Amino acid sequence: MGNMPDHNEFVIVGVDTHADNHVAVVLDQRGRQLGARTFPATRAGYARLVEWASTHGPIDQIGIEGTGSWGRGLTLFCLSRGLVVRDVDRPDRKTRRRVGKTDLVDADAAARAVLAGTASTLPKTADGPVEMIRVLHITRETGCTARSVTPGDCWREACNG
Repeated sequence: MGNMPDHNEFVIVGVDTHADNHVAVVLDQRGRQLGARTFPATRAGYARLVEWASTHGPIDQIGIEGTGSWGRGLTLFCLSRGLVVRDVDRPDRKTRRRVGKTDLVDADAAARAVLAGTASTLPKTADGPVEMIRVLHITRETGCTARSVTPGDCWREACNG
């Protein structure tokens, strides 16, 4: 039973994110792939992904591609459960040409980047001063856009009335 994974050993998870689904890969501490699976990009899918990965052992870290875009929901879900999340850059073009481009390859590369320590960036938490400025900026831009598409000067009447 030397090849059987030790379910007490920490695991690393890598996730390739997309709008509709996320592909996850679980590695042990030695870099052996313990499993790979696709989950819907929904709150229920995030819960199933974390639950499934945990069946292989306690999660040490989870590397997510696109923590600020397609992976944002999964990132916030994992952070709210106390998991250590790392922002993973997409594999470089040289690696993609050599290995190929599939969601499974990208998820595996994400996990390996975390395991190797090359993916050490913490994702943005969306709760500090920068996030407040971003929200104010979006609000202002939305207001300016709405004002510019309002016919004539009727927006002034609404604001002054």
